[in-house]
Order: sequence, then structure tokens, then C-alpha cells
Amino acid sequence: MTGFPFTIAATDGKARTGVLATPRGEIRTPAFMPVGTAATVKALTVDQVAATGADIILGNTYHLMLRPTAERMKRLGGLHRFMRWEKPILTDSGGFQVMSLSNIAKVTEESVTFQSHIDGSRHVLSPERSMEIQADLLGSDIVMQLDELVALPAEEGRAAEAMRRSARWGARCKAYFGDRDAQNLFGIQQGGLSEAFRRESAERLMEIGFDGYALGGLAVGEGHEAMCEVLDFAPGMLPADRPRYLMGVGKPIDIVEAVYRGVDMFDCVLPTRSGRHGQAWTWEGPVNLKNARFAEDDAPLDPASDVPASRDYSKAYLHHLVRAEEILGQVLLSWHNLAFFQRLMAQMRSAIAEGRLDAFRADFRARQRVA
Repeated sequence: MTGFPFTIAATDGKARTGVLATPRGEIRTPAFMPVGTAATVKALTVDQVAATGADIILGNTYHLMLRPTAERMKRLGGLHRFMRWEKPILTDSGGFQVMSLSNIAKVTEESVTFQSHIDGSRHVLSPERSMEIQADLLGSDIVMQLDELVALPAEEGRAAEAMRRSARWGARCKAYFGDRDAQNLFGIQQGGLSEAFRRESAERLMEIGFDGYALGGLAVGEGHEAMCEVLDFAPGMLPADRPRYLMGVGKPIDIVEAVYRGVDMFDCVLPTRSGRHGQAWTWEGPVNLKNARFAEDDAPLDPASDVPASRDYSKAYLHHLVRAEEILGQVLLSWHNLAFFQRLMAQMRSAIAEGRLDAFRADFRARQRVA
């Protein structure tokens, strides 16, 4: 299995920049994927999302299988047609939301049985069912294996058990998925903070053979420093010629440090969640637009941006919208934040290509006031 063509154009230390070529378009890496939880990136149209420079978005299997249901999605032409997004879509397996959102979840070797957080209805999610939903019903371009997530800190035995079950589930996902020209399947490395467990997980996944590999079980309570310690060794255990995806990360400084350590793809709800709560991400760190000091600040958030939300509206106006709880404030800040994350990725791609990522990283940490 070779997967979508993945060309690494340049490296700088462990960092890589390149292109993952899919039938629906190229994904420039390092890449940030906006999260489209329920067939929508919250508060934004697909045209606004595309205008930020996003090459790919993420859809949530758990939410879509419950509402409007994956079967209805199939009848309506699949997720791309349903939400009018013509570029690539990656869907998560549903496992994270099952563990974190469902009222009751019971894990066995066969599957996860859970109750919907919406209406309490009972559902079963197996590796095979996750593949059916993602690949056959939603029609996603990049499909994630079903894995078992363990929040950190976790007992060593529990982390090992979940890692090995995830590998067995990965083999079942691969058996159902097979080899497809128009879709890729990514395996998920688990193992908590343990180098030995991470290595065992990577070896099991590579023996199965996936089109790409994700680093799972991070950004679940371990903190920035512990995450970076794992990223010092975990990405290098995965095949160098395939994409590496760090799931659920994260803050801009987390992304910069992960790219520095060899990660290619990211997703997180942070840009739009922050925007809905009045927070803007900038080159000088996060800014709370509720703060009274912006009441008469006539400057835009980012005059160099191509996105109207960043360039054409004053901080004073944004402050007013946030304080007045106007919906437009949430829209503009979400749009700005996604644009900032995409500009960050673009600047890192350029820095890697030009061999100056060390300087970019140092400058970014200083401007973000990170010691």
C-alpha cells in the first residue's frame, strides 16, 4: 500500500514540508485542518473557510452518525455534496467522542456500545462500522481507524491494554477497508507517554500497513512539556515517507513545536471555539476582545492579512460586537482565527523550505511570550 502520493519537498532538521496529493486536491504540509463537527465549521460558510487557505477540513463521525445519520448522508450524496465542500475531508473514527461525550460507554474487544448524548439512544461502534460510516456512507477522503483513547495520566497497564486493542482494531479496519485508489486509511499510534509502548504501537501499525499514521492519545491532559517530550521520539518511529498527523492539537505554540519535531498534519476546534468566546489569536499571542482597552482601538487585528475579518474591521468594532453579544462578532473572530492558523502554517512551510525554521521558532516563541 502506498496511499496518496506524498512528496517531501524540503526538510529542516526533523521538520518537513511537502504535498499530499488527493483526487480532490493537494494538501500542502504542514497542514492545519479546520474542524467541521456537524458538517459545518462553526459560524462560517465553506467559502469563508476556503478563503483562509485551508486545503482540507475534518468531519466528526460520532456527531454525523447520530445526526443527521450516516445513512441519510449517503442518500443525499455524501458529506462533500451535503456541505458544499469540494476539497478533501478527513473524518475521525468517532472513538474520542464516544469516550468523552456519550452518557454511557462500554468497551469490549468486539466494539464500543454507547448511549447518544442527544437522546439516550443506544448505538454500537465497531471497527467495521466505523469504516462503513466514514468510507462508504460519508465518503471521506482520509479515513481514521477506530482506536481506544485513554486520558492522561493513565496507569501503565491501562495504557498498554488500550494501545494493543487499538492495534487489533486497526487490523480489522484495514481488513474492511482494503486498498482503495480514491480514499486513504490512517492508523493511530497509541501508548501514552511511554517510549516503549509508542514503539510497540508503531511496529504493530507498520506491520498492518497504512496510508498514513497519526499520533493519538496526546492533548488529553498531559500538558505542553510532556507532549513535547513524547514528540521528541514518537514521530520518528513512524514511516518517514508517509504523512504524520497529530490529532487534536492545538494551540499555535503546540503546532510550531510539533512541526519542529516532524509532524505534518493537525486539527483542533480552538480557532472557532476561541472566536465564539471573544478571543483572537495573533502573532503576539491570544487577545481578549472583551477587554476595555480595545474600546477605542481603531487598528485591525492583522492589516497584512488577505482575509476581510482580520484586515477590514477595527478592534474597537470587534470589541463592541463581542460585548453586545452580536453573532457577527463570533463570525468575524472565528474567520480571523482560522486565517491566522493558516498563515502560521504557510510561514512555517516557507521557513522549512528556506532552512530557517530554527530562527522562525525562536522568534515565534519570543513573540508569544513563551520562555
